[in-house]
Amino acid sequence: MTLKLSWLTATPVAHRGYHDQNKVVWENTLTAFSRAIAAGFAIECDVQLAADSVPVVFHDHEMERLTGIKGDVREHTSAELALLAIGQTKDRVPKLKQLLTLCAGKVPLVIELKGRSGAGVDDGFAEAVLEVLEGYEGHVALMSFDHHLLKDLKAAGSPWPLGLTAEGAKPEDFFKHDEAMQIGLDFVSYAWAHLPNSFIEAQRKLGVPVITWTVRDENARAITYKYADQMTFEGFDPKESQPASA
Repeated sequence: MTLKLSWLTATPVAHRGYHDQNKVVWENTLTAFSRAIAAGFAIECDVQLAADSVPVVFHDHEMERLTGIKGDVREHTSAELALLAIGQTKDRVPKLKQLLTLCAGKVPLVIELKGRSGAGVDDGFAEAVLEVLEGYEGHVALMSFDHHLLKDLKAAGSPWPLGLTAEGAKPEDFFKHDEAMQIGLDFVSYAWAHLPNSFIEAQRKLGVPVITWTVRDENARAITYKYADQMTFEGFDPKESQPASA
C-alpha cells in the first residue's frame, strides 16, 4: 500500500455516516456526519446529481424510502430537495458542499457517485463533483460502481484517489473488475460477503488498498481484517470490542 493512501485504511469508515440504522439518526444526513466526526470515524457517503447539476448527498434513485415522497431525486433541484425532511426528522437532503463545510478536513471522506445507465445521462456529473471539491483541504477519495463515471473522473484530471466499488465471486465478475482497474484506479471497496477471492488477492499483492462494505456484525468484521485492510461499517461501535481476527 502506498504511503499516500495510508489514511484510507487508518480508521473504520462509517457507512452513510454514523447513523443508527434510521431509528433516530438517519443515513446520509448532517446529523449522522456530525456524529461520525465526533467519534473520529471516516465518513462514507453517496452523491447524486440534482436537476440543477448540484451534487447532493442521497443514496437512492427514488426518494420515497427516505423522504416519504415519490419521485426521482434527479428530477428535483438541490433547493427543492433541501426542503424535504429525511425520515420525518429535522434533517434535510444536504448538498455535498454542506458536508465539506461541516467536515472541514476533520476526518476522511469516501464519496460514492451513484450513476445511471443510458447514453449521456451522467454527463457533467464527475465534473460537478470535482468542482465542488476544488480547494478542499482534507482527505477525500472518490468511488463508484459505474465504470463510465470513473473514466469521467480520470479524464477530468481528478486530484483525488479513485476507487472501484464492487461485488461478486465469479470469474466473469473479476474480468469486469480487472477491466475497471485498467482505468488507473487507486483502491477497491468490496462486498465482504464475497471474500476471499482471486481478484482481491491480486489487488492486495499489487499494494492496492481494499476496504469492505457493509460490515454489521463480528463475523463480517473478522473476514474484513483477514482478507482486506479496513471496513465500512454500520449498526455498532467499532471501538467497543476488538476484531475477532486480524
